[in-house]
Amino acid sequence: MNQEKLTVAQFAKLFDHTNLKAFAVDSDFEKLCKEAADYGFRMVAINSCQTKLCKEYLKGTDVHVGAAISFPLGQTTIPVKLAETEDAIHNGADEIDYVLNIGQLKMGNTDYIKEEMQAIVSLCRKHNVISKVIFENCYLTKEEIKTAALIAKEVQPDFIKTSTGFGTGGATVEDVRLMKETVGDLVKVKAAGGIRDLETCLALVEAGAERIGSSSSVAITEAYKASLEK
Repeated sequence: MNQEKLTVAQFAKLFDHTNLKAFAVDSDFEKLCKEAADYGFRMVAINSCQTKLCKEYLKGTDVHVGAAISFPLGQTTIPVKLAETEDAIHNGADEIDYVLNIGQLKMGNTDYIKEEMQAIVSLCRKHNVISKVIFENCYLTKEEIKTAALIAKEVQPDFIKTSTGFGTGGATVEDVRLMKETVGDLVKVKAAGGIRDLETCLALVEAGAERIGSSSSVAITEAYKASLEK
């Protein structure tokens, strides 16, 4: 993607505008949704319990509501993840970002990771909902990242995603490039975690990210707009 050719409106569509804080209240989500609508971001990323609220705030707009599932640890069973996904979709979620079972991946239990991914992706497809698989790369080796990406290449969720933003590290250019090289054109890559400035954002897009998860979407978009005006 050549960022130089993106209009401000096209650039804004890269963003999943994010508030996943445990202490956020309704007024915070009202602000989040207003910003997303005003700037034309692709999605708001919220914990699943705020799905219905944000769906109401965004009524009449084209901004998606994205629910985070088993967030941020991924340490719930497949049936529990499916139940949370089903509940979020019932409440209006257009997109699902679930955290895979990091421990099972680190133990090399690829059958479990594949079963989990197939179950959640299939449920999302049934409801015409976009699916994203969060790896949490800061806890993984490069080989483990590649292993998860190869499973995704087979199962074909809509996106694989670098991070929750709640781990010990976030998105890196190196990891985005590895993920994209592994899945090719079959799956898209979302970069998230610690993306707070335009330079970082553009580097991640250049490496292959087609969606950016950030709570700094407004500031980054304003910086991009200013860069075009120079």
